[in-house]
Amino acid sequence: MIARPWKIGFLLLLAALNPHSWAQTDCAEGNDVLTTGPPKDMTVAELIQKFTAAESKVKAARTRYTYTQDVMVQTLNGKAVDGQFHEVTTVSYDDKGKRLENVSFAEQSTLRGIQLSAEDFNDIRVFMPFILSSDELPQYNLTYAGQQHVDDLDTYVFHVEPKKEEKNQRYFQGRIWIDNHDLQIVKLCGKSVPEVIHVKKHQPQEIRPMFVGYRQPVDGLWFPAYVRVDDTLHFQVAAVHVREIVKFTGYKRTNAAASKQ
Repeated sequence: MIARPWKIGFLLLLAALNPHSWAQTDCAEGNDVLTTGPPKDMTVAELIQKFTAAESKVKAARTRYTYTQDVMVQTLNGKAVDGQFHEVTTVSYDDKGKRLENVSFAEQSTLRGIQLSAEDFNDIRVFMPFILSSDELPQYNLTYAGQQHVDDLDTYVFHVEPKKEEKNQRYFQGRIWIDNHDLQIVKLCGKSVPEVIHVKKHQPQEIRPMFVGYRQPVDGLWFPAYVRVDDTLHFQVAAVHVREIVKFTGYKRTNAAASKQ
């Protein structure tokens, strides 16, 4: 029998890399000092209800747009790029909200020490552009952390944790920043869970990279725009320095959506 490769979030091949630096996605970039004061003119519970309702609108509205998803993943040995994967996809949705993908560019992967898994692509579709709608709220515990100025925005900050991890289900875990005017997520930093860290021989080992994501205003709503990973994944046989950029650009309303207005 041919030996299986170790399957991990980024699927590890049995190749030894020797990264000279231990990178970490910077969640604090652009952040001012966090203050712990309560929300303005509302309770924390009211804030959660209002922003998840606004997120539900974002989630529904995004299915009425087409956009380009550009994924660049690189592995590094020290500061030098030694492998790369690049794919560009046009994303749209049918009249029932089903996601449709048309790959317009895909180069042969030269990634060293890792291979993208189905869970990695699910991260790109679901968790990197994470939208916390009202219907998903029961799955999570939200802890109010305070208020923080991020770039040019004033935000409320929450820690997000899954209440429990159901079998064959995956969740977001991390921190979100809510614009205090539009009450929508404008920044997030975290990872998808669960991971499988401790494994038996031939059992898949899942290790997820930490990512930071930002949104941009589109027709009055905040849509996912940019996600960055710069992380070192520590596997059982090696550590792999991974850099990833995901861009969601060119949002255009579909003809079907426009005709309903």
